[in-house]
Amino acid sequence: MDIGQKLKELRILKGLTQEELADRAELSKGFISQLERDLTSPSIATLTDILQCLGTTLNEFFTADADEQIVFGAEDYFVKEDGELKNTIQWIIPNAQKNVMEPILLTLEKGGSTYPDTPHEGEEFGYVLQGAVLIHIGTKSYRAKKGESFYFTPDKKHYLTSKTGAVLIWISSPPNF
Repeated sequence: MDIGQKLKELRILKGLTQEELADRAELSKGFISQLERDLTSPSIATLTDILQCLGTTLNEFFTADADEQIVFGAEDYFVKEDGELKNTIQWIIPNAQKNVMEPILLTLEKGGSTYPDTPHEGEEFGYVLQGAVLIHIGTKSYRAKKGESFYFTPDKKHYLTSKTGAVLIWISSPPNF
């Protein structure tokens, strides 16, 4: 672990100059500078004082954060093709079922559809990238074409169909795919 770099990042995150941190920790600006460049090492007591000024603890400071993946590509997607319904679902955020929402990339072939979904709590959102879809909610149907979005609360039986084929981003909250 690069203690100096991590201290510098915390200081900058808190919007403090080296001089301001030094004043708060009752140290010299030169000492803070040397710490940040790893030219010297602090005692545990001094490091504890500095971290307190930065709003953290020794435990939090030395607990390694797992690198969180933010950007996902095709190699990360989970793909399911359904020949019977003529659709392909790509889960574009891996393990999204643990999140508040679950976005998928849905491709409906000509005449394709999704399974009818039973009413449930939550929200459904979609954005049509290509083609057009019919959104069936209860006894009503709504048409959305390329460049249009849709949103509804899924309190009735609902599903999508496409006579011509379509590609859309569909986000369900909570996840139910």
